[in-house]
Amino acid sequence: MTQLLEKIALFICVAVAIIISYWLGQQAYHWMPIAATAEAKHVDNLFSFLVSLGTFVFLGVVGMILFSIITCRAAENDYTEGHPSRGNARLEFFWTAIPTFLVLWIGWQSLTIYQELDLEGLNKIIDLKASNRSETPATLVAQTNPNFIEEIEVIAKQWEWTFHYSQANITTSELHLPQNQPVRLILEAEDVIHGFYVPEFRFKQDIIPNHPLDFTFTPQKQGKYKLHDSQFSGTYFALMEADVYIDSPEGYRQWLNSTENKEIKANLAATEYTHPSQQLIQSHWPTVKPVIPEIKSAKAHF
Repeated sequence: MTQLLEKIALFICVAVAIIISYWLGQQAYHWMPIAATAEAKHVDNLFSFLVSLGTFVFLGVVGMILFSIITCRAAENDYTEGHPSRGNARLEFFWTAIPTFLVLWIGWQSLTIYQELDLEGLNKIIDLKASNRSETPATLVAQTNPNFIEEIEVIAKQWEWTFHYSQANITTSELHLPQNQPVRLILEAEDVIHGFYVPEFRFKQDIIPNHPLDFTFTPQKQGKYKLHDSQFSGTYFALMEADVYIDSPEGYRQWLNSTENKEIKANLAATEYTHPSQQLIQSHWPTVKPVIPEIKSAKAHF
């Protein structure tokens, strides 16, 4: 009877742990920024699974410790050692096979998500060099040909992001992406290692000098986002940001038609690098009075 009650209690505890783990895994979706790309959803699903798995393991370990403390306590003044359990082949098989399977499955899912950012397996990009040069960039983007992929060069250097739209021959300091259309980014670094990171896109890619690389993804949610440099690329790297916009197809075409090559705007990192801190503060907050001269004048009176 006692063993039956223990089995029922164990079954109830496992069921409760599964329910709590599943619930917490669903809550994990709200811990992430909004998913702005098609690939981001797969990353969120994997993250949710890892949270559920980690919660179940945590509850299982803590529950086993509490169960052992309550049921396996030695009697008072009993200093004898417990009998060791050896040679349980079934237990050794499960605690080896299950973690191995989970690690391989997680690795496979991660590789599958990463491969979705690759051009391999996608249709061939339209050769715009052979297209009619009289067509405007917006006309080219408006093609309904499923083979069309927008190609954008992303150049990182201290201290700016530069975006070159090869099909439209436009260079800007902000990244615009068409909604629900595959986009191919060609990442290049001119000086040191930089990192392309947009939290809402769910991917972070290192950019190594003299080793251009590319990946493809599909923007989905319209809005304005921030591109960050995820690598320590030098002083002020945390200020090296750029605006990223996901536009509707019509808005993207209008932006291409109305945009011309302009001088790249200096961001906060470049401004901080080229100007002393005191000048930067006065340029952004002119009403703030300089404190250091007042301190020096006060010391002069003593």
